[in-house]
Amino acid sequence: MSNSQMFPTILITGSNGQVGFELRRSLAPLGRVVALDRSACDLADPGQIHSAIRRFRPDVIVNAAAYTAVDKAEAEYDLAFAVNATAVGVLAEEACAQGAMLVHYSTDYVFDGSNDRPYVETDAVNPCSVYGKSKLAAEEFILAAETPSLILRTSWVAGAHGDNFATTMLRLAQEQDEMRVVADQRGTPTSASLIADVTAQILARHWLFGSRETFPAGIYHLAAAGETTWHAYATEVLRCAAFHGIALKVRPEDIQGIPAAEYPSAAPRPANSRLDTTKLRKTFGIHLPPWEAGVRHLLDQILTERAFHA
Repeated sequence: MSNSQMFPTILITGSNGQVGFELRRSLAPLGRVVALDRSACDLADPGQIHSAIRRFRPDVIVNAAAYTAVDKAEAEYDLAFAVNATAVGVLAEEACAQGAMLVHYSTDYVFDGSNDRPYVETDAVNPCSVYGKSKLAAEEFILAAETPSLILRTSWVAGAHGDNFATTMLRLAQEQDEMRVVADQRGTPTSASLIADVTAQILARHWLFGSRETFPAGIYHLAAAGETTWHAYATEVLRCAAFHGIALKVRPEDIQGIPAAEYPSAAPRPANSRLDTTKLRKTFGIHLPPWEAGVRHLLDQILTERAFHA
């Protein structure tokens, strides 16, 4: 390790994002954490990436930064690929040069959503959006690099620090008299805190303080247990909010379910975002809680830390 066997250096990019914020907490006990936000390391600028990695010489690079404006990406192809693909290739190159491990987060959007079952890691990829294509390109850059890597594909990510589906539902339920939510797309809400905790468990057990020579690098699917629809997800969010005494104009049971065709978007969404997590659970011995528990924890965080008042 760059400093000592007991104090590895872990560099986080995108440290103010939903996952990055939680990683600062989960990785802190494992060593010296260098948390870089966009102002300190803009992934659209390869020079900043080279400079940051060479300055801090990390043992592990955890890339939590990404261009996540899925619809805007359709019109901002170059920027999406610069941040989500080209930058990741630079990170992989630098990780190889430093002898560091690279952890990267990918997405269910690398699939087209046409499967009638949860996706496994070896299923054929076929992204239908610029965002999905840029994230797949990142995976390819990493797999082509000669450095140990962990690619974690996630779905429907939400954290207490950042804007997401759950916070949007809370806001709309307080502002509007009715809500209509897509009911024919299936996936699994996955909390940023769960992603960060699983990342820390894997690094601690199998890389930082385990046997690096036998580390099972590669692609893994990481999502909470179970599945749902956006409509049922929104219902659960409002149910939890009501339990906390939040005044809502729309009751959970009054949310209207609609087909995705009635909610057009610039970028197509996979009808099936379900990810099979068997490989991750068996390889690393990790238990993944049900998505409902993640929603409850997320709402506890949001309602404690944000201005959602009864």
